[in-house]
Amino acid sequence: MMRIPLAKPEITDADREAVLDVLRTPYLSSGPKVQEFEQAICDYTGSQHAVALNSGTSALQIAVRSLGLELGAEVILPSFAFSALLNVLLQEGLQPKFVDIDPESYNTTPELIAAAITEDTQLVIAVHTFGIPADVPGIISAISSLSWAGRHTIQVIEDACEALGTEVEGRKAGTLGDASLFAFYPNKQITTGEGGVLVTSDERLARQARILRNQGRDPILSWEDHAEIGFSYRLSDMNCALGISQLNRLEHVIEKRQRLAESYDRRLCSVKDLICPPLSNAIGRISWFVYPIRLPDRFARADRDWICEVLATKGIATGRYFAPLHRQPVLQKSKVTVSKLTSTESIADRVIALPFFNELTETEIEEVCGVLEDSIYRCRRNT
Repeated sequence: MMRIPLAKPEITDADREAVLDVLRTPYLSSGPKVQEFEQAICDYTGSQHAVALNSGTSALQIAVRSLGLELGAEVILPSFAFSALLNVLLQEGLQPKFVDIDPESYNTTPELIAAAITEDTQLVIAVHTFGIPADVPGIISAISSLSWAGRHTIQVIEDACEALGTEVEGRKAGTLGDASLFAFYPNKQITTGEGGVLVTSDERLARQARILRNQGRDPILSWEDHAEIGFSYRLSDMNCALGISQLNRLEHVIEKRQRLAESYDRRLCSVKDLICPPLSNAIGRISWFVYPIRLPDRFARADRDWICEVLATKGIATGRYFAPLHRQPVLQKSKVTVSKLTSTESIADRVIALPFFNELTETEIEEVCGVLEDSIYRCRRNT
């Protein structure tokens, strides 16, 4: 158990009471809180439809199924992302094609996406990494500008699992793609314990997602009739009640996390051999999921790992986000073609996510930064 954890959910008395209120009713699953939570997500994001699910990963799988992609279809996505993306694509029999990222934003770019698209491409997944907005309008424009784009449809999924509250050109992240995903694991901006949601403005897709999450049951048929091969991906009313309560203070959380990022930046921006993330983005508002710093290229992966171990001996947790998807051992069993991705590989070997949660104090930030700066200095002397 670390003294200063990497992440920690903020649970208030109001959150606890919201869950207890559900426990005082007979509606623990598929009850009124599910629809209330879905409507609250729609109201906040501006999306027309929201489908609550038991995880962001389930939301991605349901989205992919609902979009009706062909078996073996090519899907373009950044390699610098959480492994849930790769798991779902392989489970669904799709062919991932990985692209590199921009070192400053940690996101892929319209230019990199456009260069990777072929006539076999049916889906692009745009990830808002660490809550930093990706240029989704640019990606959509790049797809539509291809000379042969009208001959078949390339759909776009926004992975906003780390980006609730992020904004893209004045719109909430998650409202620009054909379907989008949010996740509410305890390390996110808000939590439902476990949980996720699929959002879309496509009524057909939303209806299909609701069928698939509940064992393939179609509401126009009887309860015993299953129209599709579905899943048990429902989110309980207790989870949704917690989500509703947390969502009420999301804007305060985003403001608090911006101040935490600014505190880290003030302390670390002058540290030699350390690259801090920009505090703002031209595309739109950042909703910080983690605070990622990284070492320059003259440091090796082993140096990064040693620094993380030093912090761990002091009771300070760190994260090594992300292990590139194109390096995952599971691909050794597949026929996926893997190319070198220079920025992704360099960043993945040198990035460090520092402790970042709503109740993190200035005293704790000062301690983290002091140990980090000292460990970098010691590592520099040893190399």
